[in-house]
Amino acid sequence: MNLHESRNELSVGGKNGIGFLLSGLIIWVIITVIFLQPLDMFRKSIFMMFSTGLMFPLSIAISTIIKADWKYKNIPLGILGLYLNLAQIIYFPIVIWAIGKSPEETVIFFAIITGAHFFPYGWLYQAKPYYFMAPIISVTIMIIGWNLDGDRLWLIPMSMIILLFLLISWAYIDYRKKSIIEVK
Repeated sequence: MNLHESRNELSVGGKNGIGFLLSGLIIWVIITVIFLQPLDMFRKSIFMMFSTGLMFPLSIAISTIIKADWKYKNIPLGILGLYLNLAQIIYFPIVIWAIGKSPEETVIFFAIITGAHFFPYGWLYQAKPYYFMAPIISVTIMIIGWNLDGDRLWLIPMSMIILLFLLISWAYIDYRKKSIIEVK
């Protein structure tokens, strides 16, 4: 199996990572609810970080429900998708620093990091939605967050929900096109 075939099999078998994206969407819904609560910004940021612990179990459950292969045992590049997802954890020191130094901006840092980490999946899945949406998410969140005060920070996770929904929709369309071609 050549590299192109391997990546195409990852894309179709894993349904372009939609199980993980849907899990992320649920996490950002939870984060939105957290940021709508009458809590101080430090606690909101801490609860936001705790909510990310749901990511992997939700991803496995959703991938199972939608019948997306996330293990890729027989595909040499398969483990790379998991590594790319785990790589986001390397950026958590930035988020933890923000919690301590500027809790009001923590959600902005986290959203930008989340958006940016999608970029390499464009290569892995041969999926343009990731290439386009990664910078769109990061720049959009930066622009929205530029002048927000603490009372309106819920707009950041709400924006992530909308942007993730667009990415999921586009990634699904891309997956469907590839799966139709593969069947032929």
